[in-house]
Amino acid sequence: MDRSKLVAIATGTISLILAIAYLILVQFLDFRGEMQPAPQDLSLYRPIPSVLAATPSLLEGGDTNSEAMAQ
Repeated sequence: MDRSKLVAIATGTISLILAIAYLILVQFLDFRGEMQPAPQDLSLYRPIPSVLAATPSLLEGGDTNSEAMAQ
C-alpha cells in the first residue's frame, strides 16, 4: 500500500473511534435522567455560618469580651 491509503485508513479509524466515543458519552449523559433547572434565587440556599450568627458584633468590628473584662 502506498502512503496515501495508510493515511486514509488511519484517519477513518480515528474518526470512527471518536464517533463511537461521542455516542457512548451522549448515552451516558442521557441515562442520568431529566435535568433540573437551576434555582432562581440563590440567597435561599446560602447558609449563615453559625459563628457569625451567634456573634453579630464580630461583623461590626467590636469585641463582646473586651467590655466585660474592662469592668
